[in-house]
Amino acid sequence: MPPPYVVAVDIGGTTIKSALVTEDLEQVDSARQATPRKQGPDSVLRAVLDAVTDAVASGSSRFGDPPRAVGLACLGAVDERRGIALGSGAIGWHDVPIRALVEQRSGLPVVLGHDLRAGGVAEARLGAGRGHDTALFVAIGTGIGAAIIFGGQSYPGSRWRAGELGHVVVKPGGYHCRCGGQGCLEAEASGTAIAHRYNMATDHNLSAREVFELHRGGDPVATEVWQTTISRLAVGLCTAIALLDPDIVVVGGGVGLAGDALFSPLQACMQSQFNLGALPPVVPAAFGDSAACLGAGLLALELAGLGGQQDSGTP
Repeated sequence: MPPPYVVAVDIGGTTIKSALVTEDLEQVDSARQATPRKQGPDSVLRAVLDAVTDAVASGSSRFGDPPRAVGLACLGAVDERRGIALGSGAIGWHDVPIRALVEQRSGLPVVLGHDLRAGGVAEARLGAGRGHDTALFVAIGTGIGAAIIFGGQSYPGSRWRAGELGHVVVKPGGYHCRCGGQGCLEAEASGTAIAHRYNMATDHNLSAREVFELHRGGDPVATEVWQTTISRLAVGLCTAIALLDPDIVVVGGGVGLAGDALFSPLQACMQSQFNLGALPPVVPAAFGDSAACLGAGLLALELAGLGGQQDSGTP
């Protein structure tokens, strides 16, 4: 008999990820597509609806039965209670009733979560934060955000804004941020910022990944950009640690995949700035940039009454 399963979709600024997540937490039939944000917010919405439709069809073909529910993890400001994507500068959404739209398209029960909070829950219960009571999950990709996790549950804040680490100012008078501020951590140290800083210095048009590869190859401009990025990240993370005092800091997102080239200099830089005793461990996410998709699956499993909480953040 095929296992019960759900559809999970992570709506990111760069990539829309989908997967089927079974009751025993196996992810199968994973798929990715570029987020068509340059074509406008309506194109992104169509891409999300199509991703859900494709995943439902894939699951029905593979298991012979439809999924039990759909879990969505969305970037930007999200009202999880009402199922509304309140706003995202990265994709141009404003007050999009995404839960209702996906329910209408799929005919299935749908749950909406914030991408970082969903990813944080996945890492806390099943990944790099497992076994710790409190964790700070930080995703560094197109933008930067964080999730605050207590006992395997995320803290959304009173207005769904908890964890907006990307909009903490780390360089007064620095680069303009999409939030309207200047010198925010996201504007200074995200993947977008890495590419922008290098391209401004060289008049090129490279991606953050390409800049990182140049840094590894010894390019002096790329290395200066990488070192500046680490310095800005250290300021932001030390600020968060001073406020929250988590047991562990888990770093994910595309930039988090840089491995030791990121974590060794970042921890050294943080230690030189932090004067409040020992720092908590700063570790790479176990699920890389797939944490939010798995987290969406956990939300959907819970909605369908299939568990998803059996591996708590506490031992």
